[in-house]
Amino acid sequence: MGERNILAYFKSPEEADQVSRKLESLRVVDMSINRFGSYMGGDLNPSEGILTASSSVNGGMSDRGQDGTRGFDILLTVVTENDSFDQAMRIIEEAGGMV
Repeated sequence: MGERNILAYFKSPEEADQVSRKLESLRVVDMSINRFGSYMGGDLNPSEGILTASSSVNGGMSDRGQDGTRGFDILLTVVTENDSFDQAMRIIEEAGGMV
C-alpha cells in the first residue's frame, strides 16, 4: 500500500488544528502544522515557533499575496495512505484549506 502527501495552507493554526483532528480518523501516517514566511532566514522563536522581526515577513518585504494566498501562512502537512487520500482532500477543502 502506498502513501500520498498533502500540503494544505490555512489562515490560522486553529483552522489547521480542527482539520488535523478530523483527519486523525483516516489512515494518516504523519501530520504536522507549521507557520512559515516567504523568507525563512530569520531566527525562530522557540517558545512560539514563529519567525522573529529579523525575517522579511515581519520586516515588510514579504509577498503581498497577489495570487490569492495572502494570510495563508499556516502549513498542514499530511502523509496518508492511498486509500484515504481523496477523503482527506475533501475534508481539507471543505474546511477552507488551500491545496
